Amino acid sequence: MPRHCPETEMQAAELVRAASAARAPLAIEGGGTRRGFGRAGAVSAVVSTAALSGISRYAPGEMVMTARAGTPLAEIEAALDGQRQMLAFEPADHRPVMATTGTPTIGGVFAANVSGPRRLVAGAARDSLLGVRFINGAGEAIKAGGQVMKNVTGLDLVKLMAGSFGTLGLLTEVTFRLLPRPERAETLVLSGLDDAAASSSMAAAMALPVEVSGAAHLPESVRGRFLSGALPEGAATVLRLEGLAASVVLRADKLAAALSPRAPITRLGPEESAVLWREIRDIKPYADGTQKPLWRVSVAPMAGAPLLEALRMEAGVDAFFDWQGGLIFLRMEAEPEAELLRGLIRRFGGGHATLLRASAAARAVTPAFEPQPPALAALSARVKASLDPHGLFNPGRMT
Repeated sequence: MPRHCPETEMQAAELVRAASAARAPLAIEGGGTRRGFGRAGAVSAVVSTAALSGISRYAPGEMVMTARAGTPLAEIEAALDGQRQMLAFEPADHRPVMATTGTPTIGGVFAANVSGPRRLVAGAARDSLLGVRFINGAGEAIKAGGQVMKNVTGLDLVKLMAGSFGTLGLLTEVTFRLLPRPERAETLVLSGLDDAAASSSMAAAMALPVEVSGAAHLPESVRGRFLSGALPEGAATVLRLEGLAASVVLRADKLAAALSPRAPITRLGPEESAVLWREIRDIKPYADGTQKPLWRVSVAPMAGAPLLEALRMEAGVDAFFDWQGGLIFLRMEAEPEAELLRGLIRRFGGGHATLLRASAAARAVTPAFEPQPPALAALSARVKASLDPHGLFNPGRMT
């Protein structure tokens, strides 16, 4: 299959115009690290943004950066490290769990709205995105806010592009907000709590004025797969504090005092904290080289534990929690069990489940993304028709 790597926005627009004229669908890729999300549709060629690379503008004093979509994430983070700044939303590296290669790109991060453990206090990737440039399905270069699109007047094109997985347009440039890098991080580990008690403890921690920036629960089944098995025995409920060094120490003392009646508590310093939260971010327990179905489930934080308990009665499943229990990574032992899982999600108050990984046969028959209610599906179809009228971009990806 032909593979195109345009080096300029003009070249990208010309490629799309030619595909539009020929009604030839295109697969849009950044670094290819999330290849396999959703269903693969029939396409005529692949268009990669890898050559659309480079930081266009970086204003550390304003904490804003503009970069071309194919810029490697590592290049972005290296520049930010030099100014002690960071991407607030902590994007995951999905290569280990997806068994892919390639280089994560900043455009891919925003196209997939990739948001890690800090999302519960700092927002998702889309919340940091300030502006975009992209090529629409007619081969026109669009700057968000600079040109009104027919039939989408009043909609926020920046937010629409984040999480669209390349189905609405070909991103060429992104502008995003930054945050200062914390001076220190520590993690409190509460040992031995079951899922329900862990949810209650995380909720209590978030309610205290100590600015918890990460709250996750690692049941006994996965606890040994983090920090090379160095976490204390028993299920681990982990709470991260970040900021100025003296403030972190004081807040950690206060949090430990408040939670000590609930469970034995140990503390991890900055180095161990950094490793642990990177492993949580990158879903390390399920980077196991298998194609066992892996789900990303988002529900209300207190619904996660009862949902998982009900699911365990019906199917073989392994799991851990992030976002104070509101994000569950579920690995099924056999089939994806999409109808069972989504039915339970509805029973426990609603949410959504995204199939991150499965065999090719399972992905072909399983809706990877949560089916939308009819009214929202109709709106999504109108937006798609306005931005990509011939259905050129990533056909099948959002099903």
